[in-house]
Amino acid sequence: MSGSQGLFSSTVDAHAKRRALRAGLASGTLQRWPGAFSPLVAKLIADVGFEGVYVSGAVLSADLGLPDIGLTTLSEVANRGGQIARATELPTLIDADTGFGEPMNAARTIASLEDAGLAGCHLEDQVNPKRCGHLDGKAVVPTEVMLRRIGAAVSARRDTDFVICARTDARALEGIDAATDRAKAYVDAGADMIFTEALRDLSEFEAFRKAVDVPLLANMTEFGKSELLTAEQLSGIGYNAVIYPVTTLRIAMGAVEDGLREIRSCGTQSRLLDKMQHRKRLYELLRYPDYNTFDSALFNFTIEEVRS
Repeated sequence: MSGSQGLFSSTVDAHAKRRALRAGLASGTLQRWPGAFSPLVAKLIADVGFEGVYVSGAVLSADLGLPDIGLTTLSEVANRGGQIARATELPTLIDADTGFGEPMNAARTIASLEDAGLAGCHLEDQVNPKRCGHLDGKAVVPTEVMLRRIGAAVSARRDTDFVICARTDARALEGIDAATDRAKAYVDAGADMIFTEALRDLSEFEAFRKAVDVPLLANMTEFGKSELLTAEQLSGIGYNAVIYPVTTLRIAMGAVEDGLREIRSCGTQSRLLDKMQHRKRLYELLRYPDYNTFDSALFNFTIEEVRS
């Protein structure tokens, strides 16, 4: 890509991204979607070569300094999701929690996320306010309540390629058979994909795959209830997509904390330089030279090697 194309927003429109997401789910190749906590991280996800981007509600909450207990608003989620979606040509799937309220709120959520350029979202069957799916103390709504939630979301969809994924948290509360029954009902209500939270091991993921005949999403979050399976394992049992929702934030925050403690104790960051992303690499991701070419009368800087 050269010139001004893609400097300010994605060169791929939202509808094309939604078609790409659906094509990926039908391709027989596992779609890997790391979580992005910023547009810059989304650019890196694309540059490394993943198939899509995921925006986690837990990460968005944490980035605002809040726990993942349903405190974020639709406008906050849609705004941040749109910023991330515009940063790359990849499709972006976003966590829409419980739809931010009653069925009518869920309908408005779909409209807002479509307007923001997202390729799809998932809605969950927890009560509102929700809890992190890998913590104890959560509760799920009756199946018929979730069916109304999904039905409202589907009815509000203007682009039929926008993917609506239904997440069920029933495994931890009602068992895998009940979660399977819920998933089948959610598909009948119009869900395009199913995300079963907090399955424990490969055998449970495999059992769910055998029981449900639609695209399935696996959550490989760290420090939770699920065994961390490899992409090869998930692909081998027929899963369509996998998210790594909080991984990039955890990597970054671990490094940030270590770095801050180093500066606090040593008075300098000089021993951290080899662990940092170099300025040159950052400028590559941000395409500084293309901005220079676009309007040299305004952007006439040069990129030089920087001394350590």
